[in-house]
Amino acid sequence: MKPTIKDVAKKANVSISTVSRVINKKGYVHDETKVLIDKIINELGFVPNQLARSLTNRSSKIIAVIVPHIGPYFYGELLESIEAQAQANGYKIMFFNVQDDPERELEYIKFFEQYNIEGIIIASNFQNAGKLDEMKVPIITIDHILDETIPSITADSVKAGELAAKRLIKGGSKNLAIFRGPSFLMTTIERTLGFNKELKKHGLHADVFDFDLVNPDAKLIEQVLRANPHIDGIFAYSDTLALVISSILKKLGRKIPDDVQIIGYDNTPFCAWINPPLTTISQPISLLGKQAFLNITRLIRGVELGTLHEVMDVELIERGSTK
Repeated sequence: MKPTIKDVAKKANVSISTVSRVINKKGYVHDETKVLIDKIINELGFVPNQLARSLTNRSSKIIAVIVPHIGPYFYGELLESIEAQAQANGYKIMFFNVQDDPERELEYIKFFEQYNIEGIIIASNFQNAGKLDEMKVPIITIDHILDETIPSITADSVKAGELAAKRLIKGGSKNLAIFRGPSFLMTTIERTLGFNKELKKHGLHADVFDFDLVNPDAKLIEQVLRANPHIDGIFAYSDTLALVISSILKKLGRKIPDDVQIIGYDNTPFCAWINPPLTTISQPISLLGKQAFLNITRLIRGVELGTLHEVMDVELIERGSTK
């Protein structure tokens, strides 16, 4: 049986509240008693219950990070950057994969309350945002704006669309297409807005096709490409989607970039290794995570943010899939 705080108190011949003050480093305890209690804790191998301590202190040092899924490279790098900052600042993170399921979101909200979560970083299209208000804890969103009053950090998706359109036009594409993710996402809307804005300047139009960014349907993509042989320039809203498109174009005997130019999104590591290497839009994923952590801890301390909605720059990485 694991030793308890009662066992420590009994062996030290002190009250449980005295042991609690030593563990939590709060309240006066005589130096000799502190030394004795610490010694007994080590001898017994007693591990304080972090949840119980957090309920006493109202400080769990735990931040929840919510993602819609774990699949794409984006979320892996994002979680790593947040966790690294948390580790360096004495915090722990718990991450929650909601899978765009509102019922799962509600389950996790109950969990947040039980564990006295200090702050929440949301990197998903959270559908129960109103319920979060009841928790009265700081919230930051990444890559989404849930509400104008909730602070956010996003990449410049409008600029991303503009950069992609400019590069495809520069390479001579005139029959353009957007292969994107779910149309309701803010990032999808803004990238499309930027892309079309640039095309309008040149009197061009883009065909738009919606796909799953995590598990693209290769058969459906092939059907679209077969039905639209005129397409000579594609902006794909993820590198994974661009890779599937590239593979199918080769199957159809179409050369990249001579027949069709392709631009992806995220600058994942494999972009440089496929043939031809993929031109893509790079967003500062690690920086998004670091800044989100810094901002959430500022809010926890009661520090007002200088900017409610931060927008970070993006960059076009040119490789062999454009002319």
